[in-house]
Amino acid sequence: MIGQLHSVVIDAPDAHALATFYADLLGMEVSRGGPGDDWVVVTGRGYRLAFQQAPDLVPPDWPDPARPQQFHLDVYVADVDEAEPRALALGARKLPGGGGDFRVYADPVGHPFCLVWDAA
Repeated sequence: MIGQLHSVVIDAPDAHALATFYADLLGMEVSRGGPGDDWVVVTGRGYRLAFQQAPDLVPPDWPDPARPQQFHLDVYVADVDEAEPRALALGARKLPGGGGDFRVYADPVGHPFCLVWDAA
């Protein structure tokens, strides 16, 4: 092993706003950085996400291959029918696609993420 994963870093035109979205979505907390900061960190449950200011971000446009998703997070939920309206209320929007055990959404900036569950 050369090293260990420290953070997943996501670009955003407003780092604090997107960090707050993910903190609320994942039951974590904004642990460093605030409004106007170029680098904001969200921690909890043994994980760490970081958000960096990218004012000229051109977000993905799922499912357009000209602007691919670049990366996405899978968020496990026990009950997708309960989780979906809560995610939408936070500012997520539903995207085309999905299957028997996942649905596709975009965060407020446009990065895709999936709510996943065990459909079996």
